[in-house]
Amino acid sequence: DECIDCGVCEPECPAEAIFPDSDDRATAWAERNRDLAKIWPNITRKGTPPADSDEWKNKPGKEALLSREPGQP
Repeated sequence: DECIDCGVCEPECPAEAIFPDSDDRATAWAERNRDLAKIWPNITRKGTPPADSDEWKNKPGKEALLSREPGQP
């Protein structure tokens, strides 16, 4: 809900998982994002990617693993 549509995050996402809200691929995630943004902490700085991040980059079925419990920074 805080997005100002500047587009800076899209090319910075290493998993290419960020789409403009006008993209059909974003439709299913818009409501989920609105809900989870209220309970997950706001990321304010870039961290170190997990060691296995490349293994998970294009793995299908990750949505089923999504938790409402925020991770630890």
